[in-house]
Amino acid sequence: MSRVARRRKQSTGDDQRSTSSTSEVMSSGWDFSLANSSGKLMKAWMMRAVALRVVPAGESFTYRFIVPDPGTCWFHPHMGLDLDRGMYAPLIVDDPAEPGRYDTESVLILDDWLDGIGGASPQATYDGLVAGGGSGGTGSMGGGMGDMGSGSSAGGMGSMNDTGDVMYPMHLINGRPRADAPTVVVPAGGRARLRLINAGSDTLYRVAVGGQTLTVTHLDGFPIDPQEVESVLMSMGERVDVLVEPVSGVWPIMASPEGKDGAALAWLRTSDSNAATPDVGVRLPEHDRRILDVFSARATEAAALPSGSADRTVDLALTGAMAGYEWGINGKAFGDGDPVEIRRGERLRVRLRNNTMMVHPVHLHGHTFALATDGAARKDTVLVQPMKTVSVDVLADNPGEWMLHCHNTYHLEAGMATQLSYVT
Repeated sequence: MSRVARRRKQSTGDDQRSTSSTSEVMSSGWDFSLANSSGKLMKAWMMRAVALRVVPAGESFTYRFIVPDPGTCWFHPHMGLDLDRGMYAPLIVDDPAEPGRYDTESVLILDDWLDGIGGASPQATYDGLVAGGGSGGTGSMGGGMGDMGSGSSAGGMGSMNDTGDVMYPMHLINGRPRADAPTVVVPAGGRARLRLINAGSDTLYRVAVGGQTLTVTHLDGFPIDPQEVESVLMSMGERVDVLVEPVSGVWPIMASPEGKDGAALAWLRTSDSNAATPDVGVRLPEHDRRILDVFSARATEAAALPSGSADRTVDLALTGAMAGYEWGINGKAFGDGDPVEIRRGERLRVRLRNNTMMVHPVHLHGHTFALATDGAARKDTVLVQPMKTVSVDVLADNPGEWMLHCHNTYHLEAGMATQLSYVT
């Protein structure tokens, strides 16, 4: 598991050095999910996500960018299927004005894993999906591993559902399976801040803590009016910060994959407890109680986008089908369609219409957005359900070339992406 990269908010440029120690070229289009109001420095960096420039094997590149906002972020390559091989890390931007109303904090990264298990690999899984028209792959239902309740004995395609294409043999928290689950220790009577990141490639996770209430404070790094819930649903690429005040004991932190087998596990233990960890299955009662509704979340006054009417509306259809495993936007794979033109200073409403029977978490580079209602939560990734439409407002304040894409790694590899291009 990569160490957390931590950078404090500041008004000057910050450096992040990336070194490729692999034998392959590596995309330098890593997404820190940070908007840059100054434009120039970050533009040169983030354009790499579109132009697919590379960091050659054994070489390094220093990313220099302005950090405008604190929050829970992460970065990863946008080339091939590297994300599903675990090439990512969190980036936590501290807030100098953080009130610090918690006693400890922990970053918990959720991930689905198949690489190297039973001979599986992301590339072989993708090839199987393409060759089998979405029904191929190396996995099969049945069998199972000790880490799972039931499921495939190797990575690949099992039974399809609208939440994902790949049946994973293992689900991880901070790179560790259930048998080696990490533990978060909180002082007795204290409060923990959990920074949750879904780094999975094809899996939505429903997260809950056994016996506890969660207070959601941030979505995609930006503060919201706190909401008390018992579970949160996270699509790929989303981040959720929660506060929890556990009663004395040891409690499961469980990420249950939507529509799939197994679960990822960590433990929340109070410092005064020596209790043994209990036997738990793959789903908690809390998973089915009081789930966070992102669409009703309200940004804090400081984080909200300014109110206003859209200057223009653009329709983007999320298109494709499992047959042939072809995915795109407006019927075109990335590179085949026209970019979305945007002008500096305008408020652009982007209407995301999902014309498929699959969920698609849509992520925008270089900007954040708000759902198209006054005061809505500020985010950079939104889940669009099958045959549904979600509208978001984008303030055009960061000139450059910016990718908008589905954060399902396999859908992106198949072409479900476009770009926003600034014009004069």
